[in-house]
Amino acid sequence: MISVQNVSRFFTDKKKTITASKNISFEINKGDVVGLLGENGAGKTTLLRMISAILQPSEGSIHLDGIDIHKHPMKIKGKIGVLFGSETGLYDRLTARENLTYFAKLYGLSQHETKARVDYLTVRFGMNEYLDRRVGNFSKGMRQKVTIARTLIHDPQIILFDEPTTGLDITSANMFRELIHQLRKEGKTIIFSSHIMEEVKQLCQSVIMIHKGELIYNGSIEDLYQQEESDDLNYIFMSRIIRGNNS
Repeated sequence: MISVQNVSRFFTDKKKTITASKNISFEINKGDVVGLLGENGAGKTTLLRMISAILQPSEGSIHLDGIDIHKHPMKIKGKIGVLFGSETGLYDRLTARENLTYFAKLYGLSQHETKARVDYLTVRFGMNEYLDRRVGNFSKGMRQKVTIARTLIHDPQIILFDEPTTGLDITSANMFRELIHQLRKEGKTIIFSSHIMEEVKQLCQSVIMIHKGELIYNGSIEDLYQQEESDDLNYIFMSRIIRGNNS
């Protein structure tokens, strides 16, 4: 469903070329839940931005269902839901309901579809108490739940989460994990970056590890455990970083 082939991304800063991603290739099947692991600055967000067609690769190609997303970005926009770290994309002067309704309209949902999705997500994330309050006064956790709901408002087939449980309390984080399980049952394809290894172990069948913009592992968690003769994902991750592409 997602095919990333020989993708690199370069940035120029003060006449100096910075490599954010270098020759990355992998494929993800429909319905897979994949953890994206890497230190801060490893290139995870850059990769997710390229998959969501926000950034153009400097080299290589990315296809969704056989469609080159950078040649035909409008064909895949409605299939993807994206949450990037602290970028909520919410309008502080609007209520949570107004924000969700606005984004639903951007994706072309009808009034009936919008109401159904807002109602569903409100219950799913326990937002009823503050649904009609302006988001400008929300706590970090409340804003994050509305942001996740915004990401899912159009019922996308592919969902990209960058640190999705940041700012959530234990109850809300557990609610999010249950949501991932439900989305997997619905056949959604999910990539999410996280520094919480236990979260990755619970939710993902496969992992992609990136170090300094390069791919150092791509495959199932079970295969990784067998290769490393350990199921301590935190230890394995640190070991792979040290060994880099030679592992």
